[in-house]
Amino acid sequence: MAVPERDASDEGPGAGSGRGPGDGTEHGPVPGPAVRIASPAGRWVLLTTVLGSSMALLDSTVVNVALPTIGRDLDASLAALQWTVNGYMLTLAGLILLGGSLGDRFGRRKVFVVGVVWFAAASLACGLAPDVGVLIAARVLQGVGGALLTPGSLAIIQASFHPDDRARAVGLWSGFGGVGAAVGPFLGGWLVDGPGWRWVFLLNIPVALVCVPVALRHVPESAGTVNGAAAGDGSTAPRRRFDVLGAVLGAVALALVTYALIEARGASLVVVAAAVAGVAAGVAFVLVERRRPDPMMPPDIFASRQFTAVNLVTLCVYAAFGGFFFLTALQLQVVAGYSALEAGTALLPTTVLMLLFSARSGELAQRIGPRVPLTVGPLLCAAGMLLMLRVGEDASYLADVLPALLVMGLGMVTLVAPLTATVLASVDTGRAGLASGINNAAARAAGLVAVAALPVLTGMGPEAYRSADAFDAAFRRAMPLCAGVLVIGAALAFTTVRRPPPGCRRPECRTHGSVLAPPLEPRRVPYRAPGASARPEPDADPAA
Repeated sequence: MAVPERDASDEGPGAGSGRGPGDGTEHGPVPGPAVRIASPAGRWVLLTTVLGSSMALLDSTVVNVALPTIGRDLDASLAALQWTVNGYMLTLAGLILLGGSLGDRFGRRKVFVVGVVWFAAASLACGLAPDVGVLIAARVLQGVGGALLTPGSLAIIQASFHPDDRARAVGLWSGFGGVGAAVGPFLGGWLVDGPGWRWVFLLNIPVALVCVPVALRHVPESAGTVNGAAAGDGSTAPRRRFDVLGAVLGAVALALVTYALIEARGASLVVVAAAVAGVAAGVAFVLVERRRPDPMMPPDIFASRQFTAVNLVTLCVYAAFGGFFFLTALQLQVVAGYSALEAGTALLPTTVLMLLFSARSGELAQRIGPRVPLTVGPLLCAAGMLLMLRVGEDASYLADVLPALLVMGLGMVTLVAPLTATVLASVDTGRAGLASGINNAAARAAGLVAVAALPVLTGMGPEAYRSADAFDAAFRRAMPLCAGVLVIGAALAFTTVRRPPPGCRRPECRTHGSVLAPPLEPRRVPYRAPGASARPEPDADPAA
């Protein structure tokens, strides 16, 4: 199936540039370079993008393991530990849709390098933080860097490689990123027990010192085109405005709601005001997106009932996942008495199973349809969470922890790849990248809210993580709640998800290991070889 020369609404993960059909400013096909993956240039591009995206992916998994040690070292309350996780997720979820569009305007390599440098500088601030307030502020800044480099790395691959090699390049990028996600908890535990928790953040500095020079020397610059002319070539074509207002309103709504949930134990007037203001900001976000000619999140994309339904399933699934991994890392250390390294190693089965079997799960869903995997997968994950109720003081890893995590991992394998495929299949091919970006942001926002809400819903006090008995009691209330949310997601999938029509776009990120968000999918960039006339790019072979 041929892909049209970039639909005006094909925004990809960076949907903030608001390209509208018929406004005289559509992007045309992107000319070369056309790097081949087997060439030295192709290997350099792949190395750069893997290093950059791995920084953000590692930080999303290693920090949970370090939380008890951070709390003891900085004398932080449970609320401060929640903000340590959520400060990063807040800006990442709120700005990831906008981040990719900056590369289309200013150059993908340039924005990617800025993101890497920003992320590394924020990581340095985290590693040197004298108190928890500085740590939280630095984590917020880290999320901004993550929102620039995460979609940027994928955009570089899509813009740099020859169409015949793009699917394989995306697959390698996704696979190596999955390896990074898998080793993250183990590496984090080793660092916490060895050099100290600050090295969880400082480790990003040498990675950035390698990544930035390689990017500047070996990665070709690329940008979107305006009326067929390369961006930055002196074209006088009108530029679209970024949806900065939409991005700010979305981030403010998330921030205020998160604050209200984390501080809800006090039930003060400030908390109530924050909750009301957060809801008001959310309503304003919807109104702005409906009225803008160039919205970050076009409301009409939700006219697809399948797309709306699968995003509701995503909210349920990743809310449960976010709460589970946040609390389980603490349960294993605070209650079961594991060291940070033991806790990180204990969590490996889930990501390893996803790395090994996610591609096969996607192939199975192509044959039988997504309804069964999206129903059975959440139910398996719910069973795994209920099995975690056996993990208490002096829990045996082989008898208590491992069975629960294996069942949990099998559930994630069953549902994540079909979830991504269904998102892509529920919209026009030209909007598949935008759909993937919205789905990824929704998953991160769901995890953010869950981390904020679960402690207050389960009665955790500000010092609960310092008491094994208090934390264990709250954990035993939290796991059934997470399992219940997954059951709701399974019911939604069973009643609303249908087999997509034939010929829909299939995911290019077929191997992945992220447990906190579904993989981002690239938008298709129409290709024109240097000196050749524009032609639509054929769909990449999913088996490549």
